[in-house]
Amino acid sequence: MKHVILGTAGHIDHGKTALIKALTGIDTDRLKEEKLRGITIELGFASLLLPSGQMVGVIDVPGHERFVKNMVAGAATVDIVALVIAADEGVMPQTREHLEICRLLQVKKGLVVLTKMDLVDEEWLDLVREDIHEFIQGTFLEEALVIPVSSMTLEGFDTLLAELDRICATVEEKARVGVFRLPVDRVFTMKGFGTVVTGTSISGSIRVGDPVSVYPGAVTAKIRGLQVHGREVEEASAGLRTAVNLQGLDKETIERGDVLATADSLRTSRRLDVHLQLLSSVSKPLKNRTRVRFHTGTAELFAEVILLENDELRPGETAFAQLIVDPPTAVLPHDRYVIRSYSPVHTIGGGEILAAAPPRHKRRRPDVLHRLEIFRTGAPADVIAALVEQAGESGLSRVELAKMVAFPKKTLDSELQKMQTDRLILQYAKEPPVYMHSRVFEALKQAVAEALDQYHRKYPLRPGMNKEALKSQTAKQVDSRLFNFLIGALQADGILRIEQDVVHLSGHQVLLKEEEEQFREKLEKTYLKAGLAPPYFKELQDSVPPSVMREVLSHLVAAKILVKVKEDLYFHGGPLEELRAKLVSYLKERGEITTQEFKELTGVSRKYTIPLFEYFDGQQVTMRVGEKRVLRSQK
Repeated sequence: MKHVILGTAGHIDHGKTALIKALTGIDTDRLKEEKLRGITIELGFASLLLPSGQMVGVIDVPGHERFVKNMVAGAATVDIVALVIAADEGVMPQTREHLEICRLLQVKKGLVVLTKMDLVDEEWLDLVREDIHEFIQGTFLEEALVIPVSSMTLEGFDTLLAELDRICATVEEKARVGVFRLPVDRVFTMKGFGTVVTGTSISGSIRVGDPVSVYPGAVTAKIRGLQVHGREVEEASAGLRTAVNLQGLDKETIERGDVLATADSLRTSRRLDVHLQLLSSVSKPLKNRTRVRFHTGTAELFAEVILLENDELRPGETAFAQLIVDPPTAVLPHDRYVIRSYSPVHTIGGGEILAAAPPRHKRRRPDVLHRLEIFRTGAPADVIAALVEQAGESGLSRVELAKMVAFPKKTLDSELQKMQTDRLILQYAKEPPVYMHSRVFEALKQAVAEALDQYHRKYPLRPGMNKEALKSQTAKQVDSRLFNFLIGALQADGILRIEQDVVHLSGHQVLLKEEEEQFREKLEKTYLKAGLAPPYFKELQDSVPPSVMREVLSHLVAAKILVKVKEDLYFHGGPLEELRAKLVSYLKERGEITTQEFKELTGVSRKYTIPLFEYFDGQQVTMRVGEKRVLRSQK
């Protein structure tokens, strides 16, 4: 059977609660204070069995202006609204505000119930009915029936029930796939059961035993039991008034406004990208950085409105904005919201959430506004592409992407596969899958190629750039998996080559000028002749600039002719290799060697023996034990 929620709306004392009691037999005013004051303060709940057999969940809302925040919490999940107007008073201030809230929340179906018909004559009833028809022109209730009833005599109730049955047949079934979400409107403790939360589920489904998270705190729990319309069930799905018995959570950790959801399925954020409509009925423009009261689901938060296009929004206009909310919240794209002025409090606008947990935006940026338009009207593939591109060099994992879109897992995976086939995005990691937009990837490739080209121009005698240095310069924020994938792609394209962690462009060749070649030969002979007592860099005497000298030395190291033992100290590879063989032979024969013995073995002073000892330690030839060295085990 289809799941339908009926909600009331209307001014205080217009008979909403009495109407629900007459329809269902349930008095939804359950609080002692409500009984004493004779007004509805909190949301009330009931169930109604229509003549067709359709079961309808009912939410009764308060009509007093002080409790409009509770009304918004109730209206957020209704499919059909019954706008209740008393025949003896007609349209009143909260009638107007409640209807505006329903319009902002995009309630699409409803009817007008003209209560207390027994208190007026037929002529007055006709006048009020005419006034109501004028009032609802241009709204979603424009074609709705206006049904006079009396909750005392039940006159008109047959017509009302028949119309509710007719409207219910036109309500679209809510999606039972995707993330389960239930905005919490009540939290209480039942003896012998523990913590219970209630609300109207808006998407997905859950079963007894399922793990869940409560946002924005993202605390986890397990479903101990479920009730729908007072009946225990094993599964609850979208569109049902549901009571959830939670195992592992205290009542104090949850409050109205929280969202019960599939475990680890949402992101909590202080920033939201939105499409905002300012009501034409407000008296003045909304200025940038105005502080407002923000309502979504059953939550009331404070928010600062950052207008992204202009400095103010005039009555009746729409715009893109970013809201900074306090405390944080957890929502999904296409959720509806309402904003009310900070003080005095009245409804001023609302609209659609476009992105949860977006980055901070600079105002008046065409690329940002274009992306938000995609979020508002784009197809799933366009939305995914925009989100992945927005993530930039960080990429976006499949897990995080699923928390940022409102469509089902099957749709997401199908679109991701097709977009990879079309090369719009690429997957550079498997567990978990991480994606990057092709334009961002191509820009990264270009940056790496340009960095290598500049390096080759600056250091023409070096074979290339160290891989880690290249990453630090061009892709510092990129993780190692992506950088390796990037280098691999550039290698596959024939743009670069990598040899022992040294990266260079494929066309790069080390070519020495005639004078540099002559100097290279001279340096090589100098170090070969010096043997194990080579000059330190500052001791080299020549007419070439120090920078050129260093480059030629680096060239000789890259060519494996010289070995850099420590900063500014180089040895020719020949004598150094001979010393290695001598040292290994000595240690195999004697087992250990002291510094003095090593000095005698080399025939050079301590200014060389200490660096050489440390070099062989670093090369895993020797190992220091106390004041001696021993041969490191060779595998």
